[in-house]
Amino acid sequence: MLRDGREESLPVERLAVDDRFVVRPGEKVATDGVVESGTSALDASLLTGEPVPVEVGPGSAVTGATVNAGGRLVVRATRIGTDTQLSQMVRLVEEAQHGKAEVQRLADRISGVFVPIVIALSVATLGFWLGAGASAASAATAAVAVLVVACPCALGLATPTALLVGTGRGAQLGILIRGPEALESTRRVDTVVLDKTGTVTTGRMSLVEVVAHGATEADVRRRAATLEGGSEHPIARAIAAGADHGQLDAFANREGLGVVGQVDGTRVVLGRARLLAEEGLTTSAGIDAAVEAAEAAGRTPVVVGWDGAARGVLVVADTVRPTSVEALGRLRALGLDPVLLTGDHERAARAVAAEVGIIDVVAGVLPAGKLDTIRALQAQGRVVAMIGDGVNDAAALAQADLGIAIGTGADVAIQAADLTLVRGDLLLAADAVRLARRTLTTIRGNLFWAFAYNVAALPLAAAGFLSPMIAGAAMALSSVFVVANSLRLRRFS
Repeated sequence: MLRDGREESLPVERLAVDDRFVVRPGEKVATDGVVESGTSALDASLLTGEPVPVEVGPGSAVTGATVNAGGRLVVRATRIGTDTQLSQMVRLVEEAQHGKAEVQRLADRISGVFVPIVIALSVATLGFWLGAGASAASAATAAVAVLVVACPCALGLATPTALLVGTGRGAQLGILIRGPEALESTRRVDTVVLDKTGTVTTGRMSLVEVVAHGATEADVRRRAATLEGGSEHPIARAIAAGADHGQLDAFANREGLGVVGQVDGTRVVLGRARLLAEEGLTTSAGIDAAVEAAEAAGRTPVVVGWDGAARGVLVVADTVRPTSVEALGRLRALGLDPVLLTGDHERAARAVAAEVGIIDVVAGVLPAGKLDTIRALQAQGRVVAMIGDGVNDAAALAQADLGIAIGTGADVAIQAADLTLVRGDLLLAADAVRLARRTLTTIRGNLFWAFAYNVAALPLAAAGFLSPMIAGAAMALSSVFVVANSLRLRRFS
């Protein structure tokens, strides 16, 4: 924090409105505020879903928890504590979680009715045999046999054993299941809503194309990489990665437009087409066409030029994960209709959707808008699964009937989800749904067996055909069957 022109280190909790604080490159913005001095680019992808950093300067509003990817900033705090945008998002998550109906365990529902019935049947058996003139010993033996054969051990083991084995197998595969409540949702899910940035895509900017005009691609990349080599901006890192670098003799940043510098003794301009025009460089029809094509595809074009003319266009984009197309195919095979939901702009969202084969797209939405989208789908009668990774997805994950978090994402998203994909591989989403459904099927099978066994054994015990010893052995075998059936989940793949 800045006080009387000096920097002091203080806990964030002690910040007050109108306090001025410093944000260095690589640091998170402490709270919501307005930039007073300095220029930079802020990575707000976890909050907004927009992969391209936002350029900020004096007078720009900034949000707490965004990451400074560029220069030093001095920010004046405008909102603190529970008034910040991040805190408001957390409240949305809590409200969505509170509104989710709790699902009682199947075993508890059955046991709640079954146990009183068994006790009543045992008393009735005792009374019947005494009334029929049987000896007290015979009547008591039949009554005890009813209690022993109907001991609800198998009912009590039906859910926890399957859940234990299922969650253990899931952990081996990189899938974390929070509890039995998540399992019942997977059976009914018919729609899967996917966040774009960091879920369907990698969440990292990459150089996807180089268009050269009047120079070689290698020369275009080398000069551009030399200019961007010292920057922490995500677009700059994408351009500089894996390219040869020349000698950088001078460097100047043009706020919000690009950079200018001397590379191997030649003045090079890199950035928006507007910057090249301001610097007196001409652009050809081929360069203009490449820029328009990149923008139409939802990508970011960066123009580079020297010796009076634009020499190339470097196209940067948040690329689709290699496994996303296959993952979506598997989700469709499970009967789920995919919907792409993102805070990114429409063109970028449509381009990614077309690449992975998604038809339904909802773009340009804020975190509250994502929550509203999930609610709107549920109001249509759909049972919705949501897959996301960012803070901006947390409320939607909590509201969805089944929330699936990418394990490499934000902690608040993971905490709001029912299932977590530890490795961050979207292919695991289909495996997670399959495993959850298989585990639920196993639980239902266990409960059916335990209940059917009791329905068959109780009349025999009440009729006096089973001694307490045989009844005890039958009860033990029923429990063994339930455990053995649950252990079959270990072979899930």
